[in-house]
Amino acid sequence: LELSFTEDDSYLESLIEAGEENVAKDLCVTVKELETIGGGSRIPAPLRHAILLTIGAFYSNRESVTNARLQELPRGVKYLTELYRNYSL
Repeated sequence: LELSFTEDDSYLESLIEAGEENVAKDLCVTVKELETIGGGSRIPAPLRHAILLTIGAFYSNRESVTNARLQELPRGVKYLTELYRNYSL
């Protein structure tokens, strides 16, 4: 018996795009340029994690309003993207 849940696949794909764009915009680069940050050929692990944190936050909070008291995760997305921010611009 193989169980598979695919109802959210297209939604998750859009969240991946949104997460990548969010991190890229925070660093003032394109999504394609994320791959070359740090001289590599793929998005650095801390930035991939920042993208995943963004995706998780958007997936968990699908409405524009919430009754929950949210607070920023220490060493979360902002911390991870600041590791790669170019302050010389």
